Amino acid sequence: MSTYDVAVIGSGPGGYVAAIRCAQLGMKTAIIEKYSTLGGTCLNVGCIPSKALLDSSHHYEHAVKHFADHGIEIPGDVKINLEKMIARKQSVVDQTCDGVSFLMKKNKIDVFEGVGSFKDATHVNITKADGTVETIEAKNTIIATGSKPSTLPFIKIDKKRVITSTEALKLKEVPKHLVIIGGGVIGLELGQVYRRLGAEVSVVEYMDRIIPGMDKALSKELQKVMKKQKSKIYTSHKVTGVSVSGDEVTVTADDKKGNPVELKGDYCLVSVGRKPYTDGLNAEAAGVKLNDRGQVEVNDHLQTSASNIYAIGDVIKGAMLAHKAEEEGVFVAETLAGQKPHIDYNLIPGVVYTWPEVAAVGKTEEELTEAGIKYKSGQFPFRALGRSRASGDLDGFVKILADETTDEVLGVHMIGARCADLIAEAVTAMEFRASAEDISRMSHAHPTFTEAVKEAALAATDNRALHA
Repeated sequence: MSTYDVAVIGSGPGGYVAAIRCAQLGMKTAIIEKYSTLGGTCLNVGCIPSKALLDSSHHYEHAVKHFADHGIEIPGDVKINLEKMIARKQSVVDQTCDGVSFLMKKNKIDVFEGVGSFKDATHVNITKADGTVETIEAKNTIIATGSKPSTLPFIKIDKKRVITSTEALKLKEVPKHLVIIGGGVIGLELGQVYRRLGAEVSVVEYMDRIIPGMDKALSKELQKVMKKQKSKIYTSHKVTGVSVSGDEVTVTADDKKGNPVELKGDYCLVSVGRKPYTDGLNAEAAGVKLNDRGQVEVNDHLQTSASNIYAIGDVIKGAMLAHKAEEEGVFVAETLAGQKPHIDYNLIPGVVYTWPEVAAVGKTEEELTEAGIKYKSGQFPFRALGRSRASGDLDGFVKILADETTDEVLGVHMIGARCADLIAEAVTAMEFRASAEDISRMSHAHPTFTEAVKEAALAATDNRALHA
């Protein structure tokens, strides 16, 4: 029987990063993955493939709608080759997963393919595809089994017409009308992919706004932009049924007044969030407790009810974000090595990869108001930037929230071009507890999108944005 200092169950961003950090710190490490490729949901059917399709569809939309404005003339019609687009997406996925395999070899991490389940607190069974079982011994184990798409109890996912994000990433045709249940990150990103390619897109959201977990101003602006892009948004609508007849899907819902609404399309994407995945883990055999939401219970050290077993990522409480899982993976590895790592969950950014992109870190206005914290706000529109006019990306703004007394930055919320990258400046500033004035006095290259951050800081400091 092979013996390890650490066994990691799950090879997503949290799992494989945890394994690498453990190996770097001198621990003999194994990683267990039930699928034939490493990388988990994020690399295989989540973050990476969806961004590849977003990028491809963005190029197509630019060719059709904006090239002429730049003096670029294409003879004949621009056509979509969806099969090639999907193949490129898969190539990106394959390269990324191969990169993880390379990192496992480089760091001398043993990889086991099969379903990992606890025999007891120090032994893990690995059930392989052929039914054979191999058992390894591990002094410590890290649960990194991730999550899977949620659904509603009355919806049957047939993976043909009623689909999840997994199937939406490999459709063989552009839908005529894609009805999306859920106005969160995944639904909006995939909706935008197919809207750009010519599909009619309708988004049905139970809450009173899309991306409801983010600052209300971001939700309002993104909804305005998506309507301008001809997507239909139905907020405050409660889905009551989904039925399939041949190639037609019917989604029924009640609006906020209780009036019935019926939408017919050829595909329905169910995107109502994700839930922790612990199927087959046999957690109870190791003394690991789950809560009533199916999450693995952990303490502040990410330690489960079994002292030598830890859990990270989507399978525990908190935002289901790949970069959160990575930070937690490093945290556990360094804890096992006797170090004193720290994670500030308030400073983990959230991003929506639509166009314009949406990104945020820290507290929203709603959260500050609810907590009774007095704050000041500064906002600057992208359309006032020379860089935005040069690229034609005029939608959106940057908003900075700062403490009314100390001027410390408490939250940064942005929607616009390259905000997924711009948010890192805000995270850095807040990590060092910068004031809005600190940011406003930093030199920002001109012309760049980052100038919007400086101008918003100026607006928050003393209402003195220079270009608005």
